[in-house]
Amino acid sequence: MKKNEIQIVWFKRDLRIGDHKPIYQASKNKIPLLPIYIVEPEYWEQPFASRRHWHFIHDCLIELRQDLKQLGQGLIVRKGSVVDIFKAFSDHYYIKNIYAHEETGNQWTYNRDIKVKKWCKNNNISLNEFPTNGVVRGLKNRSEWSKIRKIRIHDTLIKTPQKLTALIGVEEGAIPEKNDPIFKNNFNGKVQKGGRIEALSILESFLNDRGKGYLFNISAPGKSEITSSRISAHLTWGTVSSKEVQNVITIKKENLLDNEKKIWKKNLTALSSRLSWRCHFIQKLETQPSIEVRCMHPLYEGLREKEFKNDLYDAWKNGQTGYPFIDACMRSLNYNGWITFRMRAMLVSFASYNLWLDWRITGYHLAQTFTDYEPGIHYSQLQMQSGVTGINTVRIYNPIKQSYDHDPHGIFIKKWVPELKNISETWIHEPWKMELSTQKTTKCIIGRNYPAPIVDHTISIKKARSRIAEIIKKDGYKDKSKVVLNKMGSRKRTKISKNSNPQLQLL
Repeated sequence: MKKNEIQIVWFKRDLRIGDHKPIYQASKNKIPLLPIYIVEPEYWEQPFASRRHWHFIHDCLIELRQDLKQLGQGLIVRKGSVVDIFKAFSDHYYIKNIYAHEETGNQWTYNRDIKVKKWCKNNNISLNEFPTNGVVRGLKNRSEWSKIRKIRIHDTLIKTPQKLTALIGVEEGAIPEKNDPIFKNNFNGKVQKGGRIEALSILESFLNDRGKGYLFNISAPGKSEITSSRISAHLTWGTVSSKEVQNVITIKKENLLDNEKKIWKKNLTALSSRLSWRCHFIQKLETQPSIEVRCMHPLYEGLREKEFKNDLYDAWKNGQTGYPFIDACMRSLNYNGWITFRMRAMLVSFASYNLWLDWRITGYHLAQTFTDYEPGIHYSQLQMQSGVTGINTVRIYNPIKQSYDHDPHGIFIKKWVPELKNISETWIHEPWKMELSTQKTTKCIIGRNYPAPIVDHTISIKKARSRIAEIIKKDGYKDKSKVVLNKMGSRKRTKISKNSNPQLQLL
């Protein structure tokens, strides 16, 4: 018996129908369409995956199903391995085409995509993958990337199809509940709402009002939660595309009144710049998927791994380090699933230099905690902030200085570390310096009600600088750094000097 032809659109990190080339291309064919999202149990077993991610995705899938139904064909949801699911459909239908976006994800998804490509090739199925904005697959020369990215990001938006040819007789399948045990342990906190309606709403509120304080408050904990775009999770899971965000920024710029330009132009330019940097970092992972698990600069392998201390790690991830600002940032992050970039960098710096923890392990906790976990950005930044790239300035954040700079009155600290609520501004940043009588008066005995510092930040930073310096002095260090720079570095940066070492900066 001859099988009926079908085509598949495989949704991954692109949970929308607007500016979506796979669904648009498939809609042009008058072949029944199967739009599918596959819940992969093995993926959710990985150390970077979390229930918080699924909560956001769940919102997106419910809305995506509704949007697709309005076009004539609802979203199909299945649970299992992608190859097994596709094979099951191929037993009943002739799959002529599979359409999907290229995914720059974890090593696990990279390996899965290889298996899918192999299966398609062996079964004479056309797999059509389309670029995701500015990330270029198979890029041979990094020097050309910026041009390609600029063209793509300013290209015309893909039209949303008006109608899809439905595939009759296939059950949609249930979207797993948010509390399904497949998605690991529950978490204490909240999740940013997912879905395209929410994405467009928060983008509109940013461009109409919130964005006026974007640059001024970009590093301020608390305030940044309001004045930042908060679009990152939506970009991560694809309810909007980078191209769509750039498009509305461009329109906003073009329609600014003279009295608005002073306030808005620099903030809009800053957001555009961050969209560009976003693609830049994801391109690193696309070029070298191994940076998820291997240091960009090979001489840093083995630097921290054998000295990992679980007690320090547990204190860090639970916000119990004895450093109020560090703990406030981590507790806020654990609860909200988001914190400003500066604070993310500080948390990694503290873990990597002060606690001497391996970035791969601390990275898993952060990956699970970030609602906007984007592998390409995540692993690039982990390595940069841990000083293992060999091409970036080694930035070590002083937790006390950062506390005074970004929370001078201790407002943020007292919100997230209520143990310190009775402590004055004089001691809020360094409560261990209080006399015992003052500790008793404030009902905060250091070591009992709130931990004493688990390390001495001055001594630990000094040791870290020394250890990094030892690596830099090794034979072949600069040659290997040049290789990394050629493959992964921004073309805007200066070349590595023959006579200089990577700069070490204390913040």
